[in-house]
Amino acid sequence: MLGLMGEKVGMTQTYDKDGVVQPVTVVKAGPCTVVQVKTTESDGYNAVQVGFGTPKPQRVNKSRRGHCEKHGVGLFTHLREFRTDRAAEYAVGQTITVSAFKPGDCIDVQGITKGRGFQGVMKRHGKHGGPASHGSKAHRRPGSIGMCAWPGRVFKNMKLPGHMGVDQVTTSRLKVVDIRTDDDLLLIKGAVPGSKGGLVAVFNRENDFENRDELKAAAPQAEEPRVEAQEAPAVEEAKPEEQIADNEGQTKE
Repeated sequence: MLGLMGEKVGMTQTYDKDGVVQPVTVVKAGPCTVVQVKTTESDGYNAVQVGFGTPKPQRVNKSRRGHCEKHGVGLFTHLREFRTDRAAEYAVGQTITVSAFKPGDCIDVQGITKGRGFQGVMKRHGKHGGPASHGSKAHRRPGSIGMCAWPGRVFKNMKLPGHMGVDQVTTSRLKVVDIRTDDDLLLIKGAVPGSKGGLVAVFNRENDFENRDELKAAAPQAEEPRVEAQEAPAVEEAKPEEQIADNEGQTKE
């Protein structure tokens, strides 16, 4: 499923054509440049690797710098692969923009959730906790987790207190409310995972998405090799003295 990388800007609200308030998340999606095209013949699977973001040159490590220079593209902050069966239709250097999306499209948004630190079972797993009345002494505790003599251990995957957040989460079947092509903005109904400024990936679930003409900008044309015109060899002009000598020789004959 092909998509775009973007940056979460924040949340706001807008109005639809009926005047109903719509809570939306603003995502600056793209433009993304195709860095590498992977096919079954060369890599064993079909995918398109795209780059997003402009980093400071001194902050790019040698491996990424060499990878980008090998394919003749600029440096990017983020690289990501999108699996697609039509990878052969793309070319290195093509630009994928937000103009390929349309209002009403069904999309999936993937991101890294906010970090919450160490949390208890009520916030982390939504457990009810103990009685809230006076004298309980077990208001927010997890309760009993152990077994008796058998099996005499705590089962794996028990929902206990621990670190919460910083997980990769995909929110499915969100709706595109509006598109601002001049600013590369997507207005998505509802909330998406991640904090402001976080990296997100937007996947379009529409069947005709890869058939749209707006999906790909024109690929850069390869420059034809220039053939320089060869100059004709210069003809040495005879010196005046040589010409006079030749003329005298002809008259003597």
